[in-house]
Amino acid sequence: MDTTAAEPSNDTSGTSGTSRASAEPHRLDPAGGCPHADNARLLARGAVAPVLLPGGVDGVAVLGHEALKEFLAHPQVAKNAAHFTALREGRIAPGWPLATFATVRGMTTADGDDHRRLRSLVSKAFTARRVEQLRPRIEELTEELLDDLERAARDGGGVADLRAHFAMPLPMGVIGELLGVEAEFRDRLHHLSNQVVATDIGPERALAANRELMAVLGAVVEARTERPGGDLTSALIAARDEGGDRLTHEEFLGTLVLMIIAGHETTLNLITNAVRALCVHRDQLERVVRGEAGWADVVEETLRWDAPVSYFPFRYPVGDLTVDGTVIPQGTPVLAGYSAAGRDRAAHGPDADLFDVTRPARSGAARHLSLGHGAHYCLGAPLARTESAIALERLFTRFPGLDLAVPETDLTRGASFVGNSVQTLPVRV
Repeated sequence: MDTTAAEPSNDTSGTSGTSRASAEPHRLDPAGGCPHADNARLLARGAVAPVLLPGGVDGVAVLGHEALKEFLAHPQVAKNAAHFTALREGRIAPGWPLATFATVRGMTTADGDDHRRLRSLVSKAFTARRVEQLRPRIEELTEELLDDLERAARDGGGVADLRAHFAMPLPMGVIGELLGVEAEFRDRLHHLSNQVVATDIGPERALAANRELMAVLGAVVEARTERPGGDLTSALIAARDEGGDRLTHEEFLGTLVLMIIAGHETTLNLITNAVRALCVHRDQLERVVRGEAGWADVVEETLRWDAPVSYFPFRYPVGDLTVDGTVIPQGTPVLAGYSAAGRDRAAHGPDADLFDVTRPARSGAARHLSLGHGAHYCLGAPLARTESAIALERLFTRFPGLDLAVPETDLTRGASFVGNSVQTLPVRV
């Protein structure tokens, strides 16, 4: 596959088999919904697709597994929004629903030395060794939440929303404790996180949500400034206040936003999607029970088959870039199509649409990209995997007959083409 930087050109016809990303763009539905049917149609046309973002902003999605793997690690691709042509030229309206993804100051919008500097400030909290030290606390919190789920089901006539009572408070509780975010702030931060990742939100609501998010984070920072501890927020405050070039105030706030949103939204969707998949595919659950696959295999197959993030914004070619025969113009906002890449038959075989928990253990099976690739690989991957495996094992051990309380087709998908899950997951325990 060819992923080479090209000199900027006005030629839109393409030469020698190379086309320019100027075909009729696929309009991404701001209301979200299940992405897989659209992904299949787009993949049938190629690994790279022009898309229309909210507000009529032109973009590109990289969908094919191999194309995405190369693109994510390409040296001529940047994360800093200074390379976002439409934004730099003032063509992005205030309150654009995807603005935070482009403009927040932190690891996800930094390149090179800045990225390495910011990542180093928090990386020790997410190493595999540190996560293993957290295992007893994760297990303890999981058991507490299973008690809550059982009580909620008892009060609800045997039915409870697993997403609200279990899948959300587990990762929010863990990241909250790591960051030193007191319990009183967590529900509000989750609500505001939903507003930030929503793609169907209007300008006024988007601006209001960002203002409130900054206000709540200000309260968190004030609490940690008055009562510093061994948490990550206290460490970041110290780094900011040391002066020099370790951490600016804007980077400090941006890092907190990233830690809170990425630290629970991805795992929330992962647990929700895994439970839903196992309930619908009872034969796969039985394979785990019989020992033919482990809970870690369930996590990996869920990450591939129903990625918790569908289209992640943004990366920008620093010059015209040829990806799998298609030229992506310099400065174009590019989405990483994780959910599409996970079901790319060219990488995962003709049965890529099937949920198969034994797939991760197969020799030669392609590894999914749902947690990223290259320098920006998900820092919290070990934590997300550990939380999810513990959650699934304890959940189905405690409630082996757990099942959906409504038909899967009645579940409402999230109002975002960034996050990929359902809004609620009613189950019978």
